[in-house]
Amino acid sequence: MRLHQAQSLLVIVDFQAGLLPVIDGGESAIEEAAWLAGVANAVKVPVWLTEQYPERLGGTAPALLNALGEHRIWQKHHFSAMEEAPFAAALAEHGPKQVVICGTEAHICVLQSALGLLEAGYQVFWLSEATASRRSDEARLARERACANGAVAVSADMVAYEWLYRCDTALFKDVHQRFLKPRSPLAVTFF
Repeated sequence: MRLHQAQSLLVIVDFQAGLLPVIDGGESAIEEAAWLAGVANAVKVPVWLTEQYPERLGGTAPALLNALGEHRIWQKHHFSAMEEAPFAAALAEHGPKQVVICGTEAHICVLQSALGLLEAGYQVFWLSEATASRRSDEARLARERACANGAVAVSADMVAYEWLYRCDTALFKDVHQRFLKPRSPLAVTFF
């Protein structure tokens, strides 16, 4: 199945200041999540963030917040965002069928949120390079378990190009200049 911009939502789970110092690869995961959030804003895909028990773990890391455009923050106490009634109700009302998910910790809140989304009938896309845990083995196992239950592992580039769909539009040219071209010195020019 291919991602469609009009049916998508980007959910960034618990990139919180109090948690990040112990996350293996946390900084690079935040960079990837922020990059894709920028693309999401450009193509009008909503960006939602969750914060697990922020009174103890702090809010979303400033490095991520400073890089974000339009977004919505959901605070939660369940490990799965889908167990929080306001989140689940807003998701059902918003109507996306496809959820791109990333964040920390992969084996706890990201995994349980992904499984809850799958149980509720959503298509889940696991953004691999933007999902991390304290130990890399736990992040790998979480991705494998999510995918064994129906999620699809993706990269940020895969998602961006699927949302863009074609290369002969003004939107593609804008996003290519702002986000895609700088990512690689070997980037292909389509115009």
